Amino acid sequence: MTGDGRLTIPSMKGKCTDAEWQARVDLAACYRLVDLYGMSDMMANHISARVPGEEGVYLINAYGMMYEEITASSLIKVDFDGNILTQPDFGEMNYGINKTAAVIHSAVHEARPEVACVIHCHTWATMALSSLECGLLPITQTAMRFLKAGYHDYQGVALDPQEKASLIADLGQSEALILRNHGVLTVGKSTGEAFNWMHRLELASRAQLAAMACNSPLQKVPQAVLEETWNNYQPTTRRPYGLMEWPALKRKLDRLDPSYRD
Repeated sequence: MTGDGRLTIPSMKGKCTDAEWQARVDLAACYRLVDLYGMSDMMANHISARVPGEEGVYLINAYGMMYEEITASSLIKVDFDGNILTQPDFGEMNYGINKTAAVIHSAVHEARPEVACVIHCHTWATMALSSLECGLLPITQTAMRFLKAGYHDYQGVALDPQEKASLIADLGQSEALILRNHGVLTVGKSTGEAFNWMHRLELASRAQLAAMACNSPLQKVPQAVLEETWNNYQPTTRRPYGLMEWPALKRKLDRLDPSYRD
């Protein structure tokens, strides 16, 4: 560790393919952005990215590092069984991975091969929302995007691989899953797309809680309008999320702290 509190981690750039390195940079950026936008929980939670060109493996954070200090080289490569395949030299820290991460992320990546990135968070807003019997209400345009999000009942801390089946069944083909009494999960065909879904889900959750706190009747929208609005947000209707904002978000990080690229 350096005198300024930064971990000294040897670069992994020369030890992986160019495609993997790019995935590492994007994933590290995602961790930094989740923290920057107030959606991290110290060292808890996890974000993963599939390794391009390699079957059955993905990258994930070292359990013990804060989101704000994740770098491209600090990420760990694991297989769908949770076995660590490649990791940097963490020195005396000897970091591993979160066991619940191995269950949740391997389940999604194995069942949904088109998914490049999986984000799991429990912010104050999404935890509160996940505990409401009504779930996410389509009372804002942003929330209407999640009209057909999945719901997964709480079964305890996700340590049992047997939970994978119900987790995947509840996610279905959706981009978002509300984990009852727990938090939320989003997926995307790119890291930028997954982050876009999570950011919007967080905003929708905060907006609903704010509206409900006013103790006033909520304005409903006709079902036909809800369906049309939802359809306007689908991949077959519009360009993929992340194409425009992801490069700009990384430029934002480069201005603030480019060390995520290390």
